[in-house]
This record gives sequence, structure tokens and C-alpha cells, in this order.
Amino acid sequence: MSKPVVAIVGRPNVGKSTFFNYIVGQRISIVEDTPGVTRDRVYAEANWRGVDFTLIDTAGIEPESEDIIISQMREQANIAINIADVIIFITDIKQGVTAADEEIALMLKKSGKPVILVCNKVDNFGEPPADIYEFYNLGIGEPYPVSSTNALGIGDVLDAIYDKFPKDKIEEADEEIIKVAIIGKPNVGKSSLVNRILGENRAIVSNIAGTTRDAIDSEFENEFGKYIFIDTAGIRRKSKVTENIEKYSVMRTNLAIERSDVCIALIDALEGLSEQDTKVIGEAHEAGKGLIIAVNKWDEVEKETGTLEKFKKDLQNKLGFASYAPIIFISAKTGQRVNKLFEMINNVASQNAFRVSTSVLNEVINQAIAVVQPPTDKGRRLRIYYGTQATTKPPTFVIFVNNKELFHFSYQRYIINCIRNNFGLEGTPVRLIIRERGEKED
Repeated sequence: MSKPVVAIVGRPNVGKSTFFNYIVGQRISIVEDTPGVTRDRVYAEANWRGVDFTLIDTAGIEPESEDIIISQMREQANIAINIADVIIFITDIKQGVTAADEEIALMLKKSGKPVILVCNKVDNFGEPPADIYEFYNLGIGEPYPVSSTNALGIGDVLDAIYDKFPKDKIEEADEEIIKVAIIGKPNVGKSSLVNRILGENRAIVSNIAGTTRDAIDSEFENEFGKYIFIDTAGIRRKSKVTENIEKYSVMRTNLAIERSDVCIALIDALEGLSEQDTKVIGEAHEAGKGLIIAVNKWDEVEKETGTLEKFKKDLQNKLGFASYAPIIFISAKTGQRVNKLFEMINNVASQNAFRVSTSVLNEVINQAIAVVQPPTDKGRRLRIYYGTQATTKPPTFVIFVNNKELFHFSYQRYIINCIRNNFGLEGTPVRLIIRERGEKED
């Protein structure tokens, strides 16, 4: 089941990014007093009243501007509006209702989506300021006074958003269901693989790149477990992403990665690994998802002794950052090895949710230190005091040390490899957070 999607829209410089950053709890969007700083959509996961949702920050909309950059920003905002289940329309109470606000309000009413009207920069709370009543003229409901900078009134807005969530998206999720995103560039066989698994033509399959325009969810259950397969539109190179519909597809793919447990990255065996394949795999890696590399169309490759091993070794060399990902050679067309994917998916999902006790983790760290001494710099030696697991999905460990600067990348990689050697962790990224003793969390 997909999460609700909430888009923040409004004119430039009304405080959209500050609002966004407060809700997601970290400074993701750049916040400056310069109109148009956020030129593209930025998205992050958030939670309110126990419901996870995706929040999208958009570039400011200037309806009348013909400037190329401004028009592209407006286009990006339109794409986010099309994707969203609920829209937050942010205005500036100090500037009052502008002609641009009226144009945006008209556009939002035409969208037919639920809209929450927010009047930002209301710095003194109590009785609503008289200026707020002007915003009723926009015709999109009650305005909510907030101060994004001072975090005042945001809870009321979140409650209003919650009430507008589609009911089918806030039901409790089945913890046993593994969500699997099928990702890759266009025409690599993503829909064919989903159809092979489901045993029916659920998605349109053709040789025209980009036939699948949207992310399609398909529930499936067999002897291996319960799954939701998410067939996504292929990600093109950015230079080719010129149409609205293609930009929309890229956004949908990124959202599909975000809400998945495991990503199956399809590679065309006839074309080999491309730069765009590496980018798609990098998206899943950065999102901390379980990852499987599936080489499709293997039945069409001319083979000789060692062809498979040579192809696999070449992939591992080029995908060093994701060397933990298992590789499988399949044919969505003939069904070759497709059934082997299920055990692999289950294992990778389990590894991505792996948790270890602090005592066992520190035994592994101490053994690693005994074998390879921590590095020194100008007479100072790195001391690792202890480690603990902070979270799962992906497994993330906090390591407390005497000096973070001494904990070089190469030694961090060594510690991660030792953790992997002891616990497996196939198919999942592993992350380290380095802290000095007494250092407070961000």
C-alpha cells in the first residue's frame, strides 16, 4: 500500500522550504531569502499521528512569468500537484493576497485535490490577525495562520492534512508484506518481469521505451510469502527528460524506491551496464534499500565457457559502492531463474532489517581492532570506545571514538567489512555514524 503524498506549493519566498524542513526534522531544502532558491522538487518521508507520508517541497510558482527558469520551476510544481494526494498552499500574510496567489488558487481548484491554505509569517499568536480574513477570498477554505520560522501553528496544519488523507492509504500496513520496486532504465524488461511473476499481462509491454508511465502496484502471494511488486517507469538520462510526463515518471520511480523494502535493479544483458544503470542503482543505495541486481535477457546472450562469471565480475568491479548486492541472471521472457528471486528477496529484506545486540557488536569491533590496529596521525591514535546499533533499514551503527578526524574512510570500510563478515548482511547497505564521546546527537 502506497503512502499518502503531500505537496507544498506557493509563490517564491513565502517560506515553503522552512515549513518543509521543520516537518521532516532536518535541513533538507536550502533556505534563503532569495526567490527561486528551490528550483526542483525535494521530497522526504515524514510521520504524523502514526501515519507515514511523503512530503514534496516545490519551487515557487510565478504564473505570469515567461522566464525559462521560472517556467521550468512552475512545471515542476505542476508535476508535484499531479502526484499529490493533499496540497499545502502557502501564502505570506505580510504581503497579503497577490495576483499570483489568485492564479495559483485557481489552478489548485481545477486540480480537484484537497487543499490546505496556510498563511505563513504570523509571528504573534492569539487572536487571528485581521489580515487573515482577506485570504478567504481565494475560495479554497479556511486559512491556517502559522510561523514556519518559529514553528507555531504547524500542528494544526498537520491535523488538517491527516484528515484529508485517502482512507485506503492510512490503514495499518501488513508487516509481513515485502514491497519490491522493479527499477531500471526504459525497455529493460521491468513490466515483462512483473507479468511473468503475476502470470498475467498487468502492465502494458512493448518495445517503445517509456511505455510504463506510472508506478503500478501489484499484490502477489505464493509459497514464499506476500509481496507488493511496484513496476516503475524507466529513468532516462536527465538530458532526455524533456516532457512533463517523463519528469513525472522519474519522480514516481524515486518515490517507489523510497517506499520499497527491496529494489530489483534490472540490467539489459545485451547492452551491459550503462551510466544510467549505475545512477538508478545509486538511488536505491543512497535510500538505504535492500538491493538485488538482476541481469535480464540472459537467454539472448551468446555464451561460451566463463561468460557468466566474467559478466558478474565486471559488474562487481563497476559497482564497487554496491558490491554487497547479490547478482542473478534471468530471463523475464522465458522465466529462467525468475522463481529464484523470491528466496533472494526474502533474504535481502531480512538482512536490511537486521538487528544485533550491543554486546555482540562490540565483540566483533574488538576483534577487528586486535587484528588491524586503528590508524595514527602525528602521534595520536584513534581509539574506538564502543559501538551500538542505532536503527535498521539499513543497519546503522553508531561508533564512539576519541577523535572523529582520525577515523579515516579506509578504516571505516574495514570495520564495515568485519561486521559483514560476521553477520552476512547480503543485499543491504551498512552505515556508520561516528561520534566523539560526549557529543550530542544532531
